[in-house]
Amino acid sequence: MARWINDWRPEEPEFWERTGRKVARKNLIFSIFAENTGFSVWLLWSITATYLITKNGFHLTAAQLFFLVAVPNFVGSLLRIPYTFAVPRFGGRNWTVVSALLLVIPTLLLTYAVGNPTTPYWVFLLIAATAGFGGGNFASSMTNINFFYPDSRKGSALGLNAAGGNIGVSMIQLFLPVIIGAGGLFGLVAADASGVSLVRAGYVWAGLAVTAAVCAWFFMDNLTASLSPFREQISVVRHKHTWVMSWLYIGTFGSFIGYSAAFPLLIKVQFPDVKVANVAFLGALVGSVARPFGGWLSDKIGGARVTFWTFVAMAGGTVLVIAAVNAKSWPFFLAAFLFVFVTTGLGNGSTYRMIPMIFQRQALREVSTPGGPDRETAIATGRREGSAVIGLASAVGAFGGFVIVATFGVLGLQNKGLVPPEAIATAFMTFLAFYATCVFATWWYYTRRSFMAAKAPSLATADI
Repeated sequence: MARWINDWRPEEPEFWERTGRKVARKNLIFSIFAENTGFSVWLLWSITATYLITKNGFHLTAAQLFFLVAVPNFVGSLLRIPYTFAVPRFGGRNWTVVSALLLVIPTLLLTYAVGNPTTPYWVFLLIAATAGFGGGNFASSMTNINFFYPDSRKGSALGLNAAGGNIGVSMIQLFLPVIIGAGGLFGLVAADASGVSLVRAGYVWAGLAVTAAVCAWFFMDNLTASLSPFREQISVVRHKHTWVMSWLYIGTFGSFIGYSAAFPLLIKVQFPDVKVANVAFLGALVGSVARPFGGWLSDKIGGARVTFWTFVAMAGGTVLVIAAVNAKSWPFFLAAFLFVFVTTGLGNGSTYRMIPMIFQRQALREVSTPGGPDRETAIATGRREGSAVIGLASAVGAFGGFVIVATFGVLGLQNKGLVPPEAIATAFMTFLAFYATCVFATWWYYTRRSFMAAKAPSLATADI
């Protein structure tokens, strides 16, 4: 295909101001559109599941619904690995076209499943699994955009790209009820007198997927600088920091996507008198908006510092959620949960700023060693490795989202298909323990400066 750019030097100020900024911004805009559609399709079942209840002809327990919502997260996390390596193999623009068209499959299959009340549960699970195509888009999109921007702007650029995609979760949770005739928009739109029609949602997002593919075809570009053999990309699995950052990203993005998927159902089963359509989208919205701010703040004071304090705040917010669940207080629950969503967004932005900086720093340190690479080669290597780790970490993080939703499902199975308040509190106590490990790992590897200095990892005092 055409539209390949061979000369790309974003680190050179003159080139960036003359050519790079305009091209990078154009690709970022249409990358956000495609990724936004992907996230919407990925979380399609998070809000659809709340309408698969007895009065609509379906007979599913709370535990079954949580597993139905969890399956796309699991498949999406697996697909992020090949999607990561697709950009260095085929080009960012080319793969955006393909990945957007793949979203037509889950959206049209949705129309089949929800159009027939006799659809068996196992068919629902298989169709929900195809929504994982939308989850894979994030890895390829972030890998691609990382090549377009200089290091000094990666935090903001990656934060905007991710936030634009993440907000697709909020959009589908806000607009799907309106589209299907269930009402919403804080009561401004009344429910359709003819009843709910879930098939409409499938057709709307299938159309958006085709539009995203067409826009990518005509307006995005491929960079030859992004191309590299698979063996060079996969070599990052040997680096310790690949797995440290993946662990941290489970805590940030895994929490964001897991809570986003579970939030509507948690409201439905714990506070049945609350209108889900009016509030379910708020969590993903505030988390998405916070993400670019986390990247921007990290560009200013360092991603490691922001990540450390974000995990501290996330742990504190989780304690508040547990207290709200035990108190059975809806206002307290909503406020505490929204605070946790904000912290996940900040952490998403800060961790993704850390990754390219870590691998760029590691590559540049080898320049001064005998027989080491020259500076330009080291910069190119650091950029390729950082992009690969961005994709791999996103896969691991997305799997964390599956674990969160599946945890609620497992607790439901242990309670005859229901998820009582004490089971939800138990789940959040487990998540709290995990956040404590993230606080320790961030401090140990990236923020401490004097404790056990002789054993400190090489990047512990780096301004990343």
